[in-house]
Amino acid sequence: MNTREDAVALDRADPLAPLRGQFALSPSTIYLDGNSLGVPPAAAAQRAQTVIAAEWGEGLIRSWNSAGWFALPRRLGNKLAPLIGAAHNEVVITDTISINLFKLLSAALKLQNQRDPKRRVIVSERSNFPSDLYIAQGLIEQLDRGYELRLIDDPSELPAALGADTAIAMITHVNYRTGYMHDMTALTKLIHEAGALALWDLAHSAGAVPVDLNGAGADYAVGCTYKYLNGGPGSPAFVWVPHRHQNEFSQPLSGWWGHRAPFEMNPTYQPDEGVGRYLCGTQPMVSMALVESGLDVFLQTDMQAVRRKSLALTDLFIELVESRCSEFPLTLVTPRKHSERGSHASFEHPHGYEVMQALIARGVIGDYREPHVLRFGLTPLYTRFVDVWDAVETLRDVLAHETWHAPEFAARGAVT
Repeated sequence: MNTREDAVALDRADPLAPLRGQFALSPSTIYLDGNSLGVPPAAAAQRAQTVIAAEWGEGLIRSWNSAGWFALPRRLGNKLAPLIGAAHNEVVITDTISINLFKLLSAALKLQNQRDPKRRVIVSERSNFPSDLYIAQGLIEQLDRGYELRLIDDPSELPAALGADTAIAMITHVNYRTGYMHDMTALTKLIHEAGALALWDLAHSAGAVPVDLNGAGADYAVGCTYKYLNGGPGSPAFVWVPHRHQNEFSQPLSGWWGHRAPFEMNPTYQPDEGVGRYLCGTQPMVSMALVESGLDVFLQTDMQAVRRKSLALTDLFIELVESRCSEFPLTLVTPRKHSERGSHASFEHPHGYEVMQALIARGVIGDYREPHVLRFGLTPLYTRFVDVWDAVETLRDVLAHETWHAPEFAARGAVT
């Protein structure tokens, strides 16, 4: 890759290029933060208008039936299922990742306690997304029965951390900071050999890399829809449980939407059969409906094609940063090996926050994560190769002219 025209040529040959037109992208912005919040599908605005003006405005409460609102969490779950290697009726769109983790951890600990009361340890990574760790810590404090969260600092430490006391291993498939991707099949096998259950967080996997939960033999999974799936800010997350575990799942948040017959208004909770029992309270229909606009784009391609372009984009980004910005203190923290890389590329810089703010001011939007990490999400459905070229050229200019020194770029916002 020697010139911008080389990047343009790659875009001309890209089979996914036509999908970019299905997203509402500003021509003046290079958006490399789809790993944090995806771009709105072009169809989302009209879908929102339909839900608000027609389904809500005219249909009113009738739309729970006439517009299919009540069935939407299950229907969308089935639409998402092929992207993560799930079977029909194994996924529901609902709540947040944090709430869904609480449900799954609670149920898994109860299940393991029935099998073997000595299993009271949750194993996870210190570098896991903090909210996952916070949920585990809060649940343990609530249980107050000798449960423990055991953290490892490197994947190589996992075999030693798994023991006769381990109930569940809670692992994020692709690390939110570095982009490191675990071998799901190998780790699930290792976890099972230790007698533990495997819970996977797919926040940076779903819609970014091929996932085969059933093929890997996983036990539980959660993920969000607002990153690579482009469901909208704070759109509902998803929860996956395979058929073999569904009816032994004990719902700790036993709300009426997870009831077998919610409109019987029975004072006694009776869990629904199968996937429906993972629901809790009334669902947010406006944001739920927008999730479908993002999922529908994936129906026009497949995850193997998405993965091929993802690797090509991240390869190019890493190559260009290292060749065109080599005189600056940028350190790659994302794995070079394809089998260990998700769909974002991260570099450390001593003044990473300020550099990122200077880039954003120039229309190149990535994000920043402590400590010192510039994070760039390469989203194959709408990111072009020429975007990668232009982003790196802007980065080089920001570093060469030290425009990141401007005082306004040091001011910290609530969200980085």
